[in-house]
Amino acid sequence: MREGSLEAPTRHPLNWTVPEFWDQSTLDKELERVFDICHGCRRCVSLCGSFPTLFDLVDNGKTGEVDGVPKERFKEVVDQCYLCDMCFMTKCPYVPPHPWNLDFPHLMLRAKAVQFKANGAKAADRFMTSTDKVGLFAGIPIVTKIVNAVNRTRPARVVAEKALGLARDAWRPEFASRTFRARAHSRPQAPLRDGAKTPGKVAIFSTCYVNYNEPGIGHDLLRILEHNEIPYEIVGSEVCCGMPKLEIGDLDSVANNQRINIAQLAPLARNGYAILAAVPSCALMFKQELPLLFPDDADVRRVGEAMWDPFDYLVARHKDGLLRTDFKVPLGTVSYHVPCHSRVQNIGKKTEAMLQLTPDVKLTTVERCSGHSGLWGSRTEYHAMAMKIGRPVFTKMAESAPDYISSDCPLAVHHIAQGIEGLAADDGAAKAPIAAHPLTLVRIAYGLSDPES
Repeated sequence: MREGSLEAPTRHPLNWTVPEFWDQSTLDKELERVFDICHGCRRCVSLCGSFPTLFDLVDNGKTGEVDGVPKERFKEVVDQCYLCDMCFMTKCPYVPPHPWNLDFPHLMLRAKAVQFKANGAKAADRFMTSTDKVGLFAGIPIVTKIVNAVNRTRPARVVAEKALGLARDAWRPEFASRTFRARAHSRPQAPLRDGAKTPGKVAIFSTCYVNYNEPGIGHDLLRILEHNEIPYEIVGSEVCCGMPKLEIGDLDSVANNQRINIAQLAPLARNGYAILAAVPSCALMFKQELPLLFPDDADVRRVGEAMWDPFDYLVARHKDGLLRTDFKVPLGTVSYHVPCHSRVQNIGKKTEAMLQLTPDVKLTTVERCSGHSGLWGSRTEYHAMAMKIGRPVFTKMAESAPDYISSDCPLAVHHIAQGIEGLAADDGAAKAPIAAHPLTLVRIAYGLSDPES
């Protein structure tokens, strides 16, 4: 048996439609096998809470081996995993094609799915991961104004902590007074210019977060496309990509959302559109998770192949000689964070490359988990851990006293901003940097007006 592997990791489909997938005893046997390998290796101890939890359970057990851990306590390891995929992509030497065939994140996903099927999820988790239902608060100015104002108050945060399990001190997104989709309109009239690497026309998958919470990110993307004379269509209708439901193991809801979205996106993919999603987790869902959940669906594969990270597309457009570089406004000093779900797409540092095209930028790039991880980092029981995981990121990004901090993940950048504010308070610093999405920074560098002003 060879030790480790230098080959590129590969992923096997998640066979969730077969009875063995849902069998608890079969699952426990696989958890025990994988946990035994992980305990003997310990290479991933610094990544998240799952591995320290696992190692402590084993080390403090009756035998000092996995067989000394009661199987009901395996759940403690599973609950600490937020499916960032970093262990699979960057650390584990035993991923396929190694014969030990470890895929820790997808094993955790399987355990979450079995747990969900047997016991469901907390009502609060069901509600908070139903992003289209939660998003109904958005788009009505008087309602959003009241809801946002109430959510900022300490009493309301205490109530939300008790009722929904959301940590009172965790950053929370606010609702937009007008949704992205209410204001965004297709612009198909620009001349079509295909490049060697890039389709010349784009379809925009809004994402729940951009649509309901920060529509400015989407409008900044549209301004950049307009400036570069790239015709674009707004996807006719869409629902959540399914990532929040995936993270709690609700695979039936993932399947329902997949059917709705693929029906909208597949014709665009067949017609040669590059499909752009401004939130890395959403792009990853279509590029990786759905094709592994539905490996026999040709339309799912086709959409996955047509899905682009916006900066992957823009940098490829630059290589085609079709991107304008007439930047006018220096950004100053920028600390940029590469989210885990951008790294997992295996596209390289395309956002960094784009920012480096702007004039006189002083750029610091940080590749490490911010700790937010969607709903996980907002939960009462995990928020302190999320801040602990993110602290090295907060410290590194604050070192250069940046004018801006930025991350492709809009949740992560606000989590980082909260962490930096905490560091500044501890050090008595007066100024906190501005948190801005990289698309916003590129729009500013082009000298384009704020579409929301």
